Amino acid sequence: MFRADLFPTKLLLISLVCGLVGCSLPETTPLMQWRHVEEGAYAADISTDGTLAVVSGINNGVNVWRIGEEKPLYHWGHQGEGNNLVISIHIAADNSYAVTADREAFALWSLETGEPEGFWRIDEASIRDVAVTNNGEGILVARSNGKVMFFEPRTQRRLEFLGHQEKVNSIDISPNGKYALTGGNDYIAYLWSTDTGQIIHSFTHPTRVSKVALDDSGRFAFTADSQNKSQIWNVQTGEPVSTLRYFARQRIFTDAEFSKDGKYLLTGSPSRQVYLWNVEDGSQEENWQVASRESVSPPTAVVYGVAFQSNGTIVTESSSGLAEVWQWEK
Repeated sequence: MFRADLFPTKLLLISLVCGLVGCSLPETTPLMQWRHVEEGAYAADISTDGTLAVVSGINNGVNVWRIGEEKPLYHWGHQGEGNNLVISIHIAADNSYAVTADREAFALWSLETGEPEGFWRIDEASIRDVAVTNNGEGILVARSNGKVMFFEPRTQRRLEFLGHQEKVNSIDISPNGKYALTGGNDYIAYLWSTDTGQIIHSFTHPTRVSKVALDDSGRFAFTADSQNKSQIWNVQTGEPVSTLRYFARQRIFTDAEFSKDGKYLLTGSPSRQVYLWNVEDGSQEENWQVASRESVSPPTAVVYGVAFQSNGTIVTESSSGLAEVWQWEK
């Protein structure tokens, strides 16, 4: 006999089980979709305003796209005409420059002219992540030996941050280049000054820190570890604002972006999922599932880039080689 009063309990049990074992979510349909890479992407980044994407393709180099257009603005060869191995990309908050990196070298590119402005090789340890400031004035480079380098291409000033004891996994930098956020296998994320190298705040996790992100307006920092602690912090005080609320034992993030008004956090994942979070209380507001690569079984895709667009939509770029725009009901 069916009892209506049991139905909410069953729904709760299903939600709990899906959170623990990773049930697949229903397919979602984008408003628009453009193919940026035919055979899949190694890496990508979307500008903060959601208008530009830089995508590293498996067999067509690095291309710069204006979201919504059918042809790329520029085609870049990171190391000439050899195999493309770019695994990290970052676009400056003012859309002026982009930095690309493989494991051994990084390059600075003008998004105004499409021309390269410098190429530098790293001899000591491999590159893990890169970030660039407004006007291309500073580049942050994370390495596998735990060291993080802040480099000013035009003045040649170089500062080494030695706070981490193990491999650095994720970095971000403020638009003005004054503050860096770095997280590593030593279970700690540091907010530090690129002028002095001094630590401003330390954010401790129970496991290795896998993703960090700074709010471009200087209000918040996001740090997430390899298990289930994902925290939003007040950058000014170093105190926690909220913890992302989910049932899963483990949730990995591949990109994170704060909304302009500071009310929301948008995240990507290695399992096709895009989540929208409430900054104030850490609750999940909405989620979407990007398209998978057709040639891959089971269907999967890594969400490399996420961004809020000015018209209230959300845009994503993934390893499927697709840029997709999603409706967001505020």
